[in-house]
Amino acid sequence: MTRPQHAMLRYTALRLGIFAACLVLVTGLSWVGLIPAGIGESQPFWLVALAILISAPLSYVLLRRQREAMSEQVIDGVGRAKRRLRANQTMEDGPEDRPRDVATGRG
Repeated sequence: MTRPQHAMLRYTALRLGIFAACLVLVTGLSWVGLIPAGIGESQPFWLVALAILISAPLSYVLLRRQREAMSEQVIDGVGRAKRRLRANQTMEDGPEDRPRDVATGRG
């Protein structure tokens, strides 16, 4: 399994790699003539759109473990933040932090 501190970076890099491979494949197929070249100047837009369309389901299927590791990393981070917030909320205020009326006994 992946190291938890690098799960998000690893997932992002693999996702970009799958997109780049799909873009190269689609561009190659267009160059060979198996995919229509597009209309006028719109070819790069359609090649990128087709690469996104192909890479999205591939990423969903192929990167399941990395996505789970990334979600564990996010859940752990949120849990740590909640524990710190709870600990800060339960800390007792010192005399310098109390309002003056309470500290002097007038409140």
